Amino acid sequence: MTDARWASIDAFAEQNRDNILRDITRLVAVPSVEGTPEPGKPYGPGPAAALDCALAIAAELGLDTHNDAGRIGWAQTGPIADGQKYLATITHVDVVPAGNGWSADPFTVRLQDGWLLGRGVADDKGPGILCLYALKYLKESGAPLPYPVRALLGANEETGMADADYYAQNHPQPVFCFTPDAEFPVCNGEKGGFGGELVSPVLEGGVIVKFEGGVAHNAVPDRAVCVVRAPQSSLRPADGVTLEPDPEDPRNTVLCGWGKSGHAAMPAGTVNAIARIVDCLLQSGVCTPAEDAYLRVLATLHADTAGKALGIAADDGVFDPLTIIGGTVTMQGGRIRQSFDCRYPTNTDAEALTAAMRAVCGTAAALENVESRVPFYIGTDHPAIQTLIRTYNEVTGEHKAPFVMGGGTYARHFPLAVSFGPEHTDLPLPAFAGPMHGANEGANFEKLIEALKIYILALLRLEELAF
Repeated sequence: MTDARWASIDAFAEQNRDNILRDITRLVAVPSVEGTPEPGKPYGPGPAAALDCALAIAAELGLDTHNDAGRIGWAQTGPIADGQKYLATITHVDVVPAGNGWSADPFTVRLQDGWLLGRGVADDKGPGILCLYALKYLKESGAPLPYPVRALLGANEETGMADADYYAQNHPQPVFCFTPDAEFPVCNGEKGGFGGELVSPVLEGGVIVKFEGGVAHNAVPDRAVCVVRAPQSSLRPADGVTLEPDPEDPRNTVLCGWGKSGHAAMPAGTVNAIARIVDCLLQSGVCTPAEDAYLRVLATLHADTAGKALGIAADDGVFDPLTIIGGTVTMQGGRIRQSFDCRYPTNTDAEALTAAMRAVCGTAAALENVESRVPFYIGTDHPAIQTLIRTYNEVTGEHKAPFVMGGGTYARHFPLAVSFGPEHTDLPLPAFAGPMHGANEGANFEKLIEALKIYILALLRLEELAF
């Protein structure tokens, strides 16, 4: 590393290892899944408490802080005058539900063989703490900062990003922003998003009494449960499905589906527990015609994660091919609702996806609560993109190029923004650790410390650009 500032950056990160671990542990300890809105807590008490915790940590680090009505908060290196250009980072303090399969308390950070384990260590509380420490360095170093730097802390990323929309509507936007909520080196494009629910008609006189599974629309479910009015002997054995008598009514049978969870944007290697129950029911032939018709729609959804069975597979040669997963299933008032999460490239759009999904549904299901977002892409020749990729490669000694992905981050909510680490797709997870949105979510602590150094140097170099 030839940059004269490197020795100081390296020393700062190394000296703050214990403090960083302490503060990540503090923030992860706050369960921050979206809940029922309360006054001053628009996304529920959990995200509000986590935002308060993060801002308290920022204040302890000597940063100016602000909480905007519980919707979003920030720390910054100093005052930002009206009309003054500024740089920003953005992370989020909300998390997806813990789900099942954890080997210990999801909200108590564990350090095992150099890996932090806990809900949010990777997505996105660990990176959030890194941003606060990066600003601490910038403020204390005495380096000239033509652009003040603001570390935005969202509280609604996992369930809609209403926090980013609120910020855009009420505050001047940064001239450039990066979000540490994806993989290194630099992600300069994101697929479009398409989601909604496949809803059954009221299944009067049906066999299915209860059907529930999954913890979030954007996570592959590893467990699901279905109760049917049928004896166990009438159900055919199926992989990943266990059958038990219903303790509330011995005439019923409980089907438990078991799979492997993971993020909707990266479904390779996952196994959908809902799909296993659907297959078991269809193979057993115990349901009514209306139930069977609806289950066949779900079976088409779950048949593959590329959308081939649905007739929506797409690949533009720039982004990875389209992906789609079924996330949660619920049953209420005789209707079953199956959510889905689709990430699509540029050679299709929400209108085409909607038409194809409705064709699959026919009269057996209804497509409801559809939401979509278009893909975005920033050219790799932009000076800010070049600054980030150059910094990453110099620090790591690698020779990587910017990439595009299926995940959806805050970056798409800003005029000029990208996602920038800290995950490493080429770093295998140990057997005891899981991915973002999965059980035993893990983050390599050495890589987090390295990421802090990258963020500090990148911010210093961004200060030298003309925005």
